[in-house]
Amino acid sequence: MTPRPRARRRIRWRPRGTTDILGAAAVALALTVALAQATAHLAAKAAESWPLPVLAGLAGAAVLAGVRVRDRLRRRADGARSARLRITLPELDAMGDQEFEYALRDLLVRDGWTARKVGGGGDQAADVIGVRPSLGRIVVQAKHTRVGGKVGSSVMYQVKGTAGPAHGADHAVVVTNGAFTRDAMSWGDRHGVRWVDRDRLHRWAHEGRALHELLGLPAGRSRLPWRRAA
Repeated sequence: MTPRPRARRRIRWRPRGTTDILGAAAVALALTVALAQATAHLAAKAAESWPLPVLAGLAGAAVLAGVRVRDRLRRRADGARSARLRITLPELDAMGDQEFEYALRDLLVRDGWTARKVGGGGDQAADVIGVRPSLGRIVVQAKHTRVGGKVGSSVMYQVKGTAGPAHGADHAVVVTNGAFTRDAMSWGDRHGVRWVDRDRLHRWAHEGRALHELLGLPAGRSRLPWRRAA
């Protein structure tokens, strides 16, 4: 009968004294130092291949790209929100003068103009100024009145006198939530000062008609009297 081979015993090394323990600690320390040196060397090589200014530039470009994407998405959301803007006549009637001017600015922005509110002391008959490349520059004079109030010819004179010379406008418009006298409308039609009364304001603000379509503003720069004289 063939004798069975003896199983091999696993030999596990254990430190048997202070000398062994210190030796093991020295080896571990040496390995740790070697690993740290190797890591530092690799980092130095990477820095040589990608200098710090390059890495900083890449990081800056990434941040800038993220900011641009965020701004683009925000502008897109603002544009979509603006395109849905509708304001009723009762809401416009309840506004103060300043709120009314801001509302007209927002309506111009909805229609594709780059617009800003400028009304205030010394505004030279301009409350909102807008620019649209295909249509030129527009000046809007806002006249917020009580319901049933009327705007007279004197406002038309003021706007005509300043829209071109003071603001370089191609189009001048007077907007009211009330009405215009017959003389004011007739004078404005003859001298190139357009007007938006309560009925037109409803179609512009509440029904969503674009102002330049509502008033039939010509494409390209207008040939107003002050433009011909310039």
